[in-house]
Amino acid sequence: MRDSAELVLHSGRVFTGTGLHETATAVAVSGGRVVAVGSDADVRAAVGAAAETLDLAGRLVLPGFTDAHVHPVMGGLERLGCDLTATSGPDGALRRVAEFAAQNPGEWISGGGWAMADFPGGTPRREDLDRVVPDRPVFLLNRDHHGAWVNSRALELAGVDAHTSDPADGRIERDPDGTPTGTLHEGAMDLVSRHLPPVTRDQLAAGLAEGQRYLHSVGVTGWQDAIVGAYAGHEDTTPVYLDAVAAGTLTARVVGALWWPRGHTVADVAALVAGFAAHREAVAARTAELGSDRFVTTSIKIMLDGVAENRTASMLAPYLDGCGCSTGEQGLSYLDRDLLLAAVPALDAAGFDVHVHVIGDRAVRDALDAVDAARRAAGTGRHHLAHLQVVHPDDVARFAALDVAANAQALWACDDAQMSELTVPFLGPERSSWQYPFAGFLRAGARLVMGSDWPVSTPDPWQAIHVAVNRTPPGEPGEPFLPDQALTLTQALTAYTAGSAWINRHTGAGSIAPGAVADLAVCSTDPFAVDAVDLWEVAVDHTFVGGRPVHEKNLTSGGVL
Repeated sequence: MRDSAELVLHSGRVFTGTGLHETATAVAVSGGRVVAVGSDADVRAAVGAAAETLDLAGRLVLPGFTDAHVHPVMGGLERLGCDLTATSGPDGALRRVAEFAAQNPGEWISGGGWAMADFPGGTPRREDLDRVVPDRPVFLLNRDHHGAWVNSRALELAGVDAHTSDPADGRIERDPDGTPTGTLHEGAMDLVSRHLPPVTRDQLAAGLAEGQRYLHSVGVTGWQDAIVGAYAGHEDTTPVYLDAVAAGTLTARVVGALWWPRGHTVADVAALVAGFAAHREAVAARTAELGSDRFVTTSIKIMLDGVAENRTASMLAPYLDGCGCSTGEQGLSYLDRDLLLAAVPALDAAGFDVHVHVIGDRAVRDALDAVDAARRAAGTGRHHLAHLQVVHPDDVARFAALDVAANAQALWACDDAQMSELTVPFLGPERSSWQYPFAGFLRAGARLVMGSDWPVSTPDPWQAIHVAVNRTPPGEPGEPFLPDQALTLTQALTAYTAGSAWINRHTGAGSIAPGAVADLAVCSTDPFAVDAVDLWEVAVDHTFVGGRPVHEKNLTSGGVL
């Protein structure tokens, strides 16, 4: 006698994690796992009646997306705070700040999401904020979280003025007389952010809940939280994740990447690694006690450099000025090279996977050299370099040779205002042609994974997939940006499903096959049947984790396939 399935999705198309299934139109789920994949008739013969059915009506079902680089707690908090991500231009941002201030009495106003390209030189001024909020301090992160916009009151409370020195890991934008203009880059943000009222555990929990809800709504079923630890005024979010595990509210499968703190030397490596190992084991003991495998802290996040737009990305050659002449400045490296070469092998030996933020070509090379040192010491970690904006051609093939995964934030690989106004002029034509070499990584045999870096950019995988395939901004016509680096739809989907699940060691996730976990996303259409320029319009209608709906529409019960 055939066992009935708990859920059958039928009459659609199936992406398995590596490609379209040639004949499958249905998927059956039982006990949180996929139990059958095939034609409607094959699945009916295998499982018989289903407790619940979902008519795909030609839509595509695929493995739930795994976001390999995201900040869900921070993103959730920003959605609940003064959120500027939906604004456009200085006037739009200022209107939102004024509205938020009127609706939220108190002292500090914090949030973020403004776009550098909306302001001359990417550097908004304090006077603009002063006009709408003259009497309360304001601290607003930009979308990439490598800079902040503050008003005069915030600078005054923090004691930041013309006599304040730039920190070693940051820069204060200044007028010719040295007066801060209101934009703080990188470590200079801490000069003000340390005065913000502490974020409470309840607020962090609300941020996680909102972040998870939003991610599920775009089909994300698992992720790597790219900073778990004290950073930029936020406390370690490990307790918040563990609270969610205990409450049964953490539905996603999560790897927490523990933050490698700045300001250390080679002599500190052994103690830091031992501390990370103790953290990992404490989390494992607590989740085992709770009977859950939804949260682990098995990765370490190292931020090696800044971003190209404010010239803090670490480059092999100097940035150019607006006239095309060398500035003599090569950006910032937040870890000394000798420290990096000691840290990565030590972390690998302790059983950690290493996740490195790299934007500039020098940062990429230094990170690859550090993984090379780990491999020479027989290291087997699943290491990945994220962002990968500028990669020297000599280093592309090293990803495959060292088995380093390329973690792409594909939404950025297009010619938008931030690229044309704040990046290309300061890189020059040759280096600009080295940007985001996604297809090059695959041609060289490297692993490709994907993430969003939300709240830096939208967590919707289909917006990033659109750019990966078209190399143009979603919904905007124009010339493709370095089109020889475009991916096929199959390659992009594989990276965002099977690839990212692999880097997270989510065994059984990222695929649709008998025995795989039933983490599934149902698209609003069949993306393989639409014109590539319309991929950005694809949405997610239903999301399941372990066969249970976490975002759904029109799920019917009692149906028979």
